[in-house]
Amino acid sequence: MTQSNNIPLGITLMIATTFVFSVQDGISRHLAAEYNVMMIVMIRYWFFAAFVIAIARRGAGGLRAAARTSQPLVQILRGLLLSLEICVMVASFTILGLVESHAVFTCYPLLVAALSGPVLGEHVGWRRWAAIGVGFVGVLIILQPGASVFDVRAVIPLFAAAMFAVYGLLTRYVARRDTTATSFFWTGVTGSVAMTALGVWFWVPMTGGDWIWMGCLCLTGVSGHWLLIRCYEVAEASAVQPFAYLQLVFAATIGITVFGETISTNVAIGAAIIVAAGLFTFWRERQQG
Repeated sequence: MTQSNNIPLGITLMIATTFVFSVQDGISRHLAAEYNVMMIVMIRYWFFAAFVIAIARRGAGGLRAAARTSQPLVQILRGLLLSLEICVMVASFTILGLVESHAVFTCYPLLVAALSGPVLGEHVGWRRWAAIGVGFVGVLIILQPGASVFDVRAVIPLFAAAMFAVYGLLTRYVARRDTTATSFFWTGVTGSVAMTALGVWFWVPMTGGDWIWMGCLCLTGVSGHWLLIRCYEVAEASAVQPFAYLQLVFAATIGITVFGETISTNVAIGAAIIVAAGLFTFWRERQQG
């Protein structure tokens, strides 16, 4: 069977995905300001796991087929990394805000490119290394490590980006022997188990209004993942991935209009450099593909 490559539809789905995930981040920022991050992520993962299991049951072979893997330890490590990365990123939203957090986190594709050599044995040419170096300069511009105003808390989203990059590389690694359905199943179930073990200790009653927000958070999480799956089903990843950077635009817009955040000059310049370097790496991948 030949996979379809409807690029206009794929781009539309990717834009919708980034918008939904940005709304999800805004709701996460709101709830995490009132409740413990572990609790918020735990409830979110309960719905995510239910979504994953429902999809697995509808697939060929059901749950047994989805769970079958010859590399369970790597799959578990992937799930743990993603759940912890989400916790760190949500905490970053409350500490730094959506604008600065996403500006730094945008560098994760460059980290994927840099680590693809040592982790997966993929070839990384000098042009891609140059783009990675330029992107790192953009991160330094945002962090201002030599300035008296440097805040070490700005490293938090960078840590989240590193974890997400390793998660992405491990996803590529397990894809050599496991199906997408299997990886998706282990991501949801492992994260749900891990976050329940951590988050249950921080449980506190939520108000009725916040339960509504929690429901919206879960719905955006499920719909965002569904849109992303559909996006990669209808179009090549290299064609639609550059549009994932729109999440920075959407998140910044929400941060400014809803939470009263501002964009400093160094953050705007640094983010622009990171995005340009990231787009160049995607362009190189497509040229070589």
